[in-house]
Amino acid sequence: MTTGATGLRLHDTYTGAVRDFVPLRPGRASIYLCGATVQGLPHIGHVRSGVAFDILRRWLLAKGFDVAFVRNVTDIDDKILTKAAEADRPWWEWAATHERAFAAAYDALGVIPPSAEPRATGHITQIVELIERLIDTGHAYCGDGDVYFDVVSFSEYGQLSGHRIDDVHQGEGVGTGKRDQRDFTLWKGAKPGEPSWPTPWGRGRPGWHSECVAMAHEYLGAEFDIHCGGMDLVFPHHENEIAQARAVGDGFANLWLHNGWVTMGGEKMSKSLGNVLAIPAVLQRVRPAELRYYLGSAHYRSMLEFTETALQDAAKAYTGIEEFLHRVRTRVGSVVPTSWTVKFGAALDDDLAVPAALAEVHAARADGNRALDAGDHDTALARAGEIRSMTAVLGCDPLDERWENRDETAAALAAVDVLVAAELRRRDDARRDQDWAGADEIRDRLKQAGIDVTDTADGPQWALAEGEAN
Repeated sequence: MTTGATGLRLHDTYTGAVRDFVPLRPGRASIYLCGATVQGLPHIGHVRSGVAFDILRRWLLAKGFDVAFVRNVTDIDDKILTKAAEADRPWWEWAATHERAFAAAYDALGVIPPSAEPRATGHITQIVELIERLIDTGHAYCGDGDVYFDVVSFSEYGQLSGHRIDDVHQGEGVGTGKRDQRDFTLWKGAKPGEPSWPTPWGRGRPGWHSECVAMAHEYLGAEFDIHCGGMDLVFPHHENEIAQARAVGDGFANLWLHNGWVTMGGEKMSKSLGNVLAIPAVLQRVRPAELRYYLGSAHYRSMLEFTETALQDAAKAYTGIEEFLHRVRTRVGSVVPTSWTVKFGAALDDDLAVPAALAEVHAARADGNRALDAGDHDTALARAGEIRSMTAVLGCDPLDERWENRDETAAALAAVDVLVAAELRRRDDARRDQDWAGADEIRDRLKQAGIDVTDTADGPQWALAEGEAN
């Protein structure tokens, strides 16, 4: 069990500093991640946070923590109602359909399912109770059927985002019941044709900002370790979450982590820009493990500029790791995960510095390939075991059964291996008979098929030529 100092340091948006992670309860970590508003199909920009903070969760698990990881689903929202109406579908069907699409995307990318995945509509009671507490403490008020949070009543407002109180713009429509346009909506009064629930102040539905506060409290308590989400949520969503929780006396999150966007041409990937890359479409061009590797390869706080070249480069890098492990397994034997390197652990402890961690993976691969070519099987096997341990933490161990069982390319390579092995045996026979022309003909034929043959101390070995792996 992990106690006291953990060695892990994380960048806290609230303080703007890298801080030691000291859990509220020794040996346990509690994490809340703002999940999807299930209004449409997921694109790679949506799932980056899922991959980034899955690495955080895996690293904590690897360090011996018992991790409670909650990721919510926003299944009632203005956009959901609008899009469902445009498609002439029930709002609940629209939300459920796209919730399944998000679940399938997370699963395809190997994201560990959350400990709990609460829906907003399943926690109306908790949301109403939160709003009642805010009203009772003078931080919220009713107006024309809606309920609003009184921003100026909370003196700490703006500390997360750095917004000055005089410059606050919530991005909401002008509410007729608002006393101050800086206030934000906690509860929306019922409108014809919209879903609604009964409350002491009339029927209606929850506002977005009140949902996560209530659900985080329900599953993680009044105070928990880490709150995660995309940097676009810092304001107003997360600022408004803090205001509500602190206004009723809850400590809420101890650390705030925010991931950068996936961008195209320097712009945030979004439906409004028309540059959406849906997960199923991308998975027609690269394998799931390769897409996960790509999404997790940059530092979580940095922007990830999407290009096809960058995606394919990531796929090739992953394939290089995979091919080394396959070579070791074929020539030496079973590869069992051992332990990560000291530099790998230090990198992840330094605010999840995945680029530095991946550099360790590729250094181990290069060292292992040199050892394998020199016939040093012990060193090659040791490097392979380290690589399996390190890539497991990153969620993309090529020899993990989830990737091997689902990977059609791996199955195809196994079939090709049988055919190539037969060709190489014929080549060996030709060389033994001093039929040099016949041996060269076989090698040239394999070359035309995109297969490179290298003669080693362990006999001829083959690999897909550069550019043929995908």
